[in-house]
Amino acid sequence: MRRLPVYLLLDTSGSMRGEPIEAVNTGIRVMVSALRQDPHALETVHLSLITFDTDAKVVVPLTPLDELQVPEITTPQSGPTHLGLALETLGNRIRQEIRRSTNEEKGDWAPFLFVMTDGKPSDIQMFEQQCPLIREIGFASIIGCVAGPKARKEDLTPLCDHVVALDTMDGAGFSSLFKWVTSAISSGNRTMGAATSVTLPPPPPEVHVVF
Repeated sequence: MRRLPVYLLLDTSGSMRGEPIEAVNTGIRVMVSALRQDPHALETVHLSLITFDTDAKVVVPLTPLDELQVPEITTPQSGPTHLGLALETLGNRIRQEIRRSTNEEKGDWAPFLFVMTDGKPSDIQMFEQQCPLIREIGFASIIGCVAGPKARKEDLTPLCDHVVALDTMDGAGFSSLFKWVTSAISSGNRTMGAATSVTLPPPPPEVHVVF
């Protein structure tokens, strides 16, 4: 069975401390539970979680859904938003983890990337350097979510095919976001290198498509 790799890059900078990161943890658990109820997703989806604040951490390497141990994600007291470093880390993981097609067998489906942040990248030069490198990988779709009053769609448009905005950073908002992410993952089955674009499901009222 061919794999559908899904990478989540999650902002864990100091501004996410408290209710926002608690809501993200709940959302991830709900998402994984829902995907496990989908027989096709259970067979194909492999999930990776990468967090970024001062450092970028591979919290979960690419793992099959049925083997995934959902971690408790934490945040520091304060700190910057090193999204550029997270993208560099992602690129290194992709080169290690993605199976490319050969003459003998087909490789993985084109991967999905979801990036969630509540602020602009602190390492803006590295971010700008990494964006074209990540886009060259051949993701099925790169979807960004800007959450809270300090986040702007302009900060993610160089990287993403689509950007959605979450006005409130409470449990209800993040719950709606992760349910929508679940629907997007379940509907994705584009082959590596194909030119066909992915059609995303309509977002819930709490999530606004801004790009």
